[in-house]
Amino acid sequence: MPADMQAGLRDRLRRAKVLPVLRAGSAAEAIAQVQRCAGAGLDVIELTTTIAGWPAVLAEARGSFPGRLFGVGTVLTATDAATALAGGADFLVSPCPAPAVRRLAAGRLPFIEGGMTVGEVLAASRRGIAKLFPAHVGGPQFLRSVLTLSPGAPIIPTGGIALADAADWLAAGALAVGVGRDLLAEPDLPTAIRNLIEGDAP
Repeated sequence: MPADMQAGLRDRLRRAKVLPVLRAGSAAEAIAQVQRCAGAGLDVIELTTTIAGWPAVLAEARGSFPGRLFGVGTVLTATDAATALAGGADFLVSPCPAPAVRRLAAGRLPFIEGGMTVGEVLAASRRGIAKLFPAHVGGPQFLRSVLTLSPGAPIIPTGGIALADAADWLAAGALAVGVGRDLLAEPDLPTAIRNLIEGDAP
């Protein structure tokens, strides 16, 4: 994979500060979630394979919102990775170490690989961008401790994080923060995201 693809994703995530992790009961609900995130100014969005008909959702999202980056998450098998690649995904995300997905992504598109232990997270960060999952177990202090071993490592904590807590994770050194259900529960999402980006989050 060209280094500029990885660097480009890293820079977009750093600016966005939040990576929406979308799960929905239907394709229509997922598209509505994409529209809400896009309307709030979020331009890097993760669609998970738990969404029914996710390949069609990916195709519609890419066609409706050009210029935004759409990744496919909860990718655990080479089959799902190949489907996402064929569908034009901009990046792949796994919640855990996934060698088969890593091999398929290599040279083609960025792969955000998950881990829970210090070793797993640091190994993933050396290969690209790491996902700390489930992040709520260790909290921001765990991330701080990991980053003392590898300052500046690109790590995205995800799992059990409320949008109101995103600023704490960013202060701990997160590249960006993955937020799922709580993100869509925010009544004024554009303002919440703007405040977070501008450093005015409570």
